[in-house]
Amino acid sequence: MAVAPVSRAGVRGAGPWLSFARRRLGRFLVSLWVLVTTAFLMIQLVPGDPVRASLGLTAPVELVEARREALGLNDPVWVRYGHYLGGLFTGDFGTSMGSGQPVSQVIGDRLPATLELALPAFAVVVVLSVPLGVLFAVLTRGGRRRGGELAFTSVSVFLAAVPEFLVAVGLVALLSVRLGWFPVAGSDGAGSYVLPVAALAIGPAAVLARIVRVEMLAVLGDDYIRTARAKRLPGRLVYVRHALPNALTAALTMGGLMLTSMVAGTVLVENVFAWPGLGSTIVQSILQKDYPLVQGVVLVYGVGVLLVNLLVDVLLALLDPRSTIRES
Repeated sequence: MAVAPVSRAGVRGAGPWLSFARRRLGRFLVSLWVLVTTAFLMIQLVPGDPVRASLGLTAPVELVEARREALGLNDPVWVRYGHYLGGLFTGDFGTSMGSGQPVSQVIGDRLPATLELALPAFAVVVVLSVPLGVLFAVLTRGGRRRGGELAFTSVSVFLAAVPEFLVAVGLVALLSVRLGWFPVAGSDGAGSYVLPVAALAIGPAAVLARIVRVEMLAVLGDDYIRTARAKRLPGRLVYVRHALPNALTAALTMGGLMLTSMVAGTVLVENVFAWPGLGSTIVQSILQKDYPLVQGVVLVYGVGVLLVNLLVDVLLALLDPRSTIRES
């Protein structure tokens, strides 16, 4: 029986994607190794004895030595590093010096609360910024509606410049304390999500909306858009099918870097609203000098940033497959 020949075009088409996947995976793994090594060195570079700092100056010597032995701190550095890497593969992040619980258990208890803020905030940023950026690009293209352009730019610059914790404090003062519409703190009920999510989303949404507008204006001036208009294609088809994907390709590059700042923003916002997530956990663990817990939370936040960057790279490749060929 004859065997069908393999299509060379198909192989050539798959080549750039395979090369792209190898590069991105290799970059992710190298970055992950650097992150893990840095997190491990955090405890090693802390001045003094971390166990003594955690237990207090009045703790008995016997208790300090027993805790050091239990945590493996009396072993050589290279042995501790090997144990640390091996533990990560099995989900063992070490033991909290404060509570004595496994760090992985503490993170597992607090991580869902952080995701309950970060994921809705991310969705709000996308849902608000992309339509607003496109709308104001269409309304102000060609120098039209100068007043609308000035208002959009002024408001977006102001909102982007205000730090998350100041936005959070302002929302609490106005909508919780003065008007009483939402709870001041805590995570009890759907209303308690509104202010923390808004505090996380307002600044990034303003930044991304400006980026989308600028990129959309640049795309609307390209020759192929003028050709599409000359063919009398419907405006919705021109903007959504032809202009928007090209505008988002450039906007995602900058927007992805900006959205990673939302990871750090959760730390500040959670502490303002006394939210029981990783943000409040890392602040408490730093104050208590619970270094294994700090180490574990920092590692989780770092992996989150790496995953966001990887997701942006994949989305860029899907929106513009030519980028995988240009990088080959």
